[in-house]
Amino acid sequence: MRITEVFNNAKPMSFEVFPPKGQLTIDAARSVIAELAPLDPGFVSVTYSAGGSGNTALTEQVAQIGQTEFNLNMMAHLTCTGASTEDIRRHIASLRKRGAENVLALRGDAVKGACPGAFALARDLIPILREAGFCVGAAAYPEGHIDCLDDYENIRHLKEKQDAGAQFFVTQLFFDNDFAYRFLDRARSANVTVPITFGIMPFLSKSQVTRMVFMCGASMPAPLVKLLARYENDPASLRQAGIEYACRQIDELARFGVDGIHVYTMNQPDIARAAVAAAAPFLAR
Repeated sequence: MRITEVFNNAKPMSFEVFPPKGQLTIDAARSVIAELAPLDPGFVSVTYSAGGSGNTALTEQVAQIGQTEFNLNMMAHLTCTGASTEDIRRHIASLRKRGAENVLALRGDAVKGACPGAFALARDLIPILREAGFCVGAAAYPEGHIDCLDDYENIRHLKEKQDAGAQFFVTQLFFDNDFAYRFLDRARSANVTVPITFGIMPFLSKSQVTRMVFMCGASMPAPLVKLLARYENDPASLRQAGIEYACRQIDELARFGVDGIHVYTMNQPDIARAAVAAAAPFLAR
């Protein structure tokens, strides 16, 4: 099913998983998806490694497993930094061969020393994916992209992606819902009309949240800093506190009535189960 149809019928809870890397095998990825499937997500996205260095075949394979073996609406990420038109056409052909319907169009992180390709930004990738018949989503940034310091420019880029053919947006993570509410108000005022689903990632360790802050430019609100300080030497309690913090974010977003919530599960089904429990009474309406 095309993800636009999902938004037509509900305010979906969706998940993100990683393709296999390191010690994670395809069978392990299959096991993760098997635990996510009973939660009835609106869709499941499969990431593509940062820096354009990932193996797209693994992303596509995991997406195909979710779609064919578990009847889930899957969405493959596709980055375009450094890619030629021929590169993208090869990816399109491979996605089609595997029966993909949904693609998240991303610029991707710049690869040091790489030659510029035909696609400088995600908005350059979106039209060719739409022409190929895919349902196309794009990224949104409630606190602005880390390379963009101007809030108005951030919203202008969002509108440009919609104008290029993006049919829905999935946001970057954030730890303060006020950023989400202000972002949504600015986006709608700028005539961004497609669904926007908000991304939430539980913090599981101090090193993880610090890395996310520097990678994504996300703010660390005072309650989060206090939790990190309180449980710095108690990893199990910190992990639980991080999941509970994310669930409170999800509960508030669902009560507010956002178009959907996208949970960065980090391949840990217990995070997905907790998120669904937090949001189910509201997303079902």
